[in-house]
Amino acid sequence: MCDQRKKCLTIESLNSSVKNVQYAVRGQIFIRAAELEKDIKRGEKHPFERVIRANLGDCHATGQKPITFWRQVMAICVYPKLLESNEFEKDSKERAMDLLSACRGKSIGSYTDSVGLEIVRIHVAEYIKKRDGGISCDPDNVFLTSGATGGIKIMLKMLLNGPNETPAGFMIPIPQYPLYSATISEYNAEKIGYYLDEDNNWSLSIEELERSYQESLKRCQPKAICIINPGNPTGQVLSLENMQQIVKWAYDKRLFILADEVYQDNVYAEGMKFHSFKKVAAELGYPYSQIEIASFYSTSKGFMGECGARAGYFEVVNMDEDVKAELKKLSSAQLCSSVLGQVCMDTIVNPPKPGEPSYELFMKEKQGVLSSLKEKAQLVTELLNKIDGIKCNPVQGAMYAFPQITIPPKAIQHAKVTKIYH
Repeated sequence: MCDQRKKCLTIESLNSSVKNVQYAVRGQIFIRAAELEKDIKRGEKHPFERVIRANLGDCHATGQKPITFWRQVMAICVYPKLLESNEFEKDSKERAMDLLSACRGKSIGSYTDSVGLEIVRIHVAEYIKKRDGGISCDPDNVFLTSGATGGIKIMLKMLLNGPNETPAGFMIPIPQYPLYSATISEYNAEKIGYYLDEDNNWSLSIEELERSYQESLKRCQPKAICIINPGNPTGQVLSLENMQQIVKWAYDKRLFILADEVYQDNVYAEGMKFHSFKKVAAELGYPYSQIEIASFYSTSKGFMGECGARAGYFEVVNMDEDVKAELKKLSSAQLCSSVLGQVCMDTIVNPPKPGEPSYELFMKEKQGVLSSLKEKAQLVTELLNKIDGIKCNPVQGAMYAFPQITIPPKAIQHAKVTKIYH
């Protein structure tokens, strides 16, 4: 006889915050694409031969080749007997030995400290210092995570209010990468949407930020502003002047800046340059140099495309020391991020140097990827703007175009008649 006992967890008893989560890049279109791929494998006929997934910036899935140096170091760390192989460069072997020596038991199969291997965090700090023109970075402020996503989620959690307090609010751009809206819903916090200015290459208007902030005060306590630069999915690169305005405004509002800077290597437009929010704030001087910032980076984007490595880091700037201790405690509950991912991150922030055996090939492969991405950015803008009813701003950076589509009135009317109009 079948057990008719009702399940403990049903859709009715499921946490409502979970049901409110929407993650469009893996939503209904993604699910339908997977179904179509299965149809094609079974031999079913469609008016196309394959499905091209454009929902994610997954470069290797679309044919980008991995960088040789990174994969050599990672391969040796996975299987140290490769140190005996003549097919691997000397500097790859030396880098792998340094990383293995930093691991307990000299194996990437062991846990690391919850914040990550010290050797990798030191190299990240040196990378950030060089990137920002000499502004210091303390390795103790660096946390290694499972992609940028891991860092973003833990920082949002740190900024939440208690269960009986006014909900925390997070200012997020519209359009935005749906990780933010999904996580805010998951945490039962409030989304504070601010609209990017499409007519001015998706810049941030201080007037719009003020409007959004003031409107939110009726329902939540604004705690942080999330800024994606270069932009996802809008492809803009913020100007230095715009960033200075944002820092000053956020400081006056006592907002924590969450700077999503994972596309910092992807700047294509002539005259445009990436500036980190940390550097902008520091160069503004007191009191703006005191603003609290968390900056996120990942191996998944840039010219790397190592999405599957699930590796990232974030740096906290001007964080209260007692709060940082609590952040480390929260991180420890996750044990540690992927150690192979940490190895991957190390090869990215500490690449081959001039004169080392891997340097010339590394630079050739790096420039080849970046040149290809720049060419594609220009091409997609040109092609979209040639289509009637579509208008697209130049892709200045990142990996995405966000076109404006004008649907003809007759098409809208037809959709209404056929009941496919929403």
